[in-house]
Amino acid sequence: MSDQKPVYGGQALVEGVMFGGKHHTVTAIRRKDRSIEFFHLPRTQKPAWQKLKKIPFLRGIFAILDSASTGSKHLNFAQERYDLDPDEDEQMKDSAEPSKWTMILGVAAIGILSFLFGKFIFTLVPVFLAELTRPVFSSDFAQILIEGFFKLTLLLIYIYFLSLAPLIKRVFQYHGAEHKVINAFESGRPLTVENVQAASRLHYRCGSSFILFTVIVGIFVYMLVPTDPLYVRVLNRIALIPVVLGISFEVLQLTNKLRDVPILRYLGYPGLWLQLLTTKEPEDDQVEVAIASFEKLLAMEERTRKGLDVGEIV
Repeated sequence: MSDQKPVYGGQALVEGVMFGGKHHTVTAIRRKDRSIEFFHLPRTQKPAWQKLKKIPFLRGIFAILDSASTGSKHLNFAQERYDLDPDEDEQMKDSAEPSKWTMILGVAAIGILSFLFGKFIFTLVPVFLAELTRPVFSSDFAQILIEGFFKLTLLLIYIYFLSLAPLIKRVFQYHGAEHKVINAFESGRPLTVENVQAASRLHYRCGSSFILFTVIVGIFVYMLVPTDPLYVRVLNRIALIPVVLGISFEVLQLTNKLRDVPILRYLGYPGLWLQLLTTKEPEDDQVEVAIASFEKLLAMEERTRKGLDVGEIV
């Protein structure tokens, strides 16, 4: 049996952090009264789905869809609860309980559709912008580079203006807290606020790195197909979205495995540079929330491994 530590992932939320393991996903949020509230969802173990998630290049697609589905449920919980007065809890519970699972499935579907819609926008808009430059840059090679330039530029502009919103800035701080907790855990340090704050806010497995890799990988993949006429170019981009996502996921996994290898560790640096925009240094109380979420997850994962009931999250 391998002694390798389990791999955990996370997601920053509104006033909170979600962490996921093999069997569970747990969110902790800071409530209006400064208390910490938890939300738990077990991972559904579907044999066919689990087999697909082990196939190289395909596993990335299913991991992304699973992440979008699960993350949207936790995000919905955080958005509904963080600014709600605790005195209103019972009233909200009574009104929401009858349709709980209907709501969860609906939110999951919206999360997946939102991801796909966003991917279509960031894939196709650069195509039309690049096409406008064809009178000057007419070759396929030049068009693909221009398209990649526009895609990267749109991404950076989008993230920059998004970060100007006070609420999003706090989400980016929680994103930093999430990474710090994972880095502290993976380095074997006790999860105290002091130890976690000393850890890096950047991480090789981050979704921000994945997004950047889709831009880079796309440039190479698109060189295999024509860019003219325009309708063929558009159809190619749509058809190749799963291919680009699948390869980019493998690149993300590879750079994570090579992060301790001299010279090769620099392969992951472009993704880390983007994280300088998508993460911010968190405050101590935000780190406390991230630690609480992760420790709750670890406790539940351990009980499940031992065959024990995880009980209720309180």
